[in-house]
Amino acid sequence: MSQPVGRVPQRRNARSNRARILATARQELGRNPDITLEELARASGVVRRTLFGHFPGRAALLEALAEEAAEALRAAVAAGEKVTEPAERALAHFLLSIWPVGDRYRMLLALAQRDLGMERVAEILEPARAKVTAILERGQRDGVFPSHLPPAVLSAGLEAMAVALLEAVNTGALKDDGTRTAVATLIAAGVPEKQARVVVDDVAATATEGP
Repeated sequence: MSQPVGRVPQRRNARSNRARILATARQELGRNPDITLEELARASGVVRRTLFGHFPGRAALLEALAEEAAEALRAAVAAGEKVTEPAERALAHFLLSIWPVGDRYRMLLALAQRDLGMERVAEILEPARAKVTAILERGQRDGVFPSHLPPAVLSAGLEAMAVALLEAVNTGALKDDGTRTAVATLIAAGVPEKQARVVVDDVAATATEGP
């Protein structure tokens, strides 16, 4: 069955508008978590009717951002799979792989408890939490990380620190491309500072060079 004339360009325009609204929301919500949808429509360069056509309310907009973040995080977790590496390198590689996702969606941190709910946040973060816990468990088994805390508990502590550092980036208190957070995380996991810096620098350089 042939497509009606004009249907394809209209759909393409609708996708473009939706993407622009979400991109603007990521930026503007980081500056002002209480921005109204009307203000967001103006910032996106679309009329109010267009925005509400895609997102009938604030909850729908935030859920779309949450699903974007979840998909990006799942992809980053898959890309960060380095099962054959020593645990400290695997952790550094994983952290550097997911940093762009956390940096892009860090505005969700301010909205997590109030708007998304902790259950939704936990659902989004589950793949990353499982991966970090597995790396820590392997590292403790191999003697790379001290075993003073169970892997899942240590993972939760490292996550809390990473969230705090992302929030510091969000407020402008810290500038980071991911390497500072990766070094801090390795140190908190039990890797000596000098070794942590060498590992992160080497992993970052390897990632930049590509395969």
